[in-house]
Amino acid sequence: MDTRTKWNIKHQDRLKKLDVHAPNPRLKNLYPYLHGGTALDLACGLGGNSLYLASLNYQVQAIDISEVAINYLQEQAAKDKRNIIPQVCDLTELNNLRWEDNSIDLAVITYYLDRSLFPMLKKFIKEEGYLFFETYYLKSQNENQGISKQYKLEPQELLEEFRGWKVLLFEENEQEGRQTIFARKVKGVVNHDPISE
Repeated sequence: MDTRTKWNIKHQDRLKKLDVHAPNPRLKNLYPYLHGGTALDLACGLGGNSLYLASLNYQVQAIDISEVAINYLQEQAAKDKRNIIPQVCDLTELNNLRWEDNSIDLAVITYYLDRSLFPMLKKFIKEEGYLFFETYYLKSQNENQGISKQYKLEPQELLEEFRGWKVLLFEENEQEGRQTIFARKVKGVVNHDPISE
């Protein structure tokens, strides 16, 4: 089964169960930093983060491989009159991603990992712009989460990858097996002590 079909089936099942995606709770907690502008929600799924960001006056470009997810998000955005541009795109086909350098105020990625996106994110996000990234990581007590190791971050990988940015939040949650970073692209600033939970 190809990736698009797999995700279409998953999202159809979620919609049947009314398992509609709420925004990421750690992203919601960062609302004091979220002042609107242009946002990019990569691998947006059913659009919980996109809808939340649009409610905070962001113009959101929401990208996902699943037509089911994007069609649902289009309907929700129209119903709620939210400024969201949903687009079906396979993020592994990087030539389909066309944003200008330094054009995005906020990029959000949750539970999707493709390391080849890191250099692009660093180019697309404006100076003084933000990145919120959260996904699974390889815990010291390595439980099987049903996710291949290639889709898990190494311990502190995001902290190392964005070491030239001002890290405002970094967390590795052992119980949930997730790593979260919220960082600001600031010229010439070395990391300060991040907020940890």
